[in-house]
Amino acid sequence: MGEVYRAQDTRLARTVAIKVLPAELSANLERRQRFEREARIISSLNHPHICALYDIGQQDGVDYLVLEFLEGEVLAHRLERGPCRLSRCSVTGWRLPTRWTRRIGKA
Repeated sequence: MGEVYRAQDTRLARTVAIKVLPAELSANLERRQRFEREARIISSLNHPHICALYDIGQQDGVDYLVLEFLEGEVLAHRLERGPCRLSRCSVTGWRLPTRWTRRIGKA
């Protein structure tokens, strides 16, 4: 739904991820509400495999989230190789507790 960019937080000297909802999607009330709901859900979670939310805002008609940057493979690239076996997912930390999976799925 959004686009994610790697960026540098110059005030705190750290790498962050910035997720933006482009202006054409921000004009859609349903998309904007979904983006805000995603931010609320992320901010309520605390897990090593879920990025922390640092900030949320809007600049020049573009809604954005500033998130903890987590090094790793782009999910779309991983999915191109086919489904991940459940046994591998639990080893790499991809398995999330069921209650979190449900909350994220509804975001």
